[in-house]
Amino acid sequence: MKQLLSLFLLLTCTLFTQAQGDAKAKAILDKTSQKVKSLKSLKAAFTITITGAKNAKPQTKKGNVFMKGNKYYVTLSGQEIYCDNKTVWTYMKESNEVQINSFDPNENTFTPSKLFTNFYDKEYSYKYVGTQKYNGKTVDVILLTPTNKAKQYTKVELMIDQAQSVVAGGKMYEKNGNVYAYSVSGYTPNPTLADQTFVFNSKKYPNVEVVDLR
Repeated sequence: MKQLLSLFLLLTCTLFTQAQGDAKAKAILDKTSQKVKSLKSLKAAFTITITGAKNAKPQTKKGNVFMKGNKYYVTLSGQEIYCDNKTVWTYMKESNEVQINSFDPNENTFTPSKLFTNFYDKEYSYKYVGTQKYNGKTVDVILLTPTNKAKQYTKVELMIDQAQSVVAGGKMYEKNGNVYAYSVSGYTPNPTLADQTFVFNSKKYPNVEVVDLR
């Protein structure tokens, strides 16, 4: 679960503090970040395909993400992840279990707020690679490389929709050989989302087992 969250699920957005790459890449990333930050809320659909060393065959999972500031709610193949910027609830339908963790903005993973906005902070260098066609769209491809070699990823490849200035997809490469390819579609700007959308409500899940890891 944590590996899947690493695609959509680092921390709250941090302000960009120093240049870590070429000017063209920075301009594209800035525009994408500013556009999403201008929204009060956001909904999108995504698909993740996992290939690599530990997978005999590709695994594909589909889901949806709902965002409001740094709060998020993610549905993903029998799992639901809620975050109200203080607490993270991970619910697993098959076992009817919810794990509760404190939200840690310093954790070394990608949250939705990180991915869709300021995902290019001082911990990464970035480089403009070029353009290509992706799912019928023209995208700019940008390569992010972690400056901290302790990170679990060797590189992150982002595809930015030129027409919409939003993340269309990309790939994340783990040190163990796994590759997480993802695509994002169905963007809905400013949907009405109550704050309770981002809080797990145990009353909706009879007999749920609660594992509090805080």
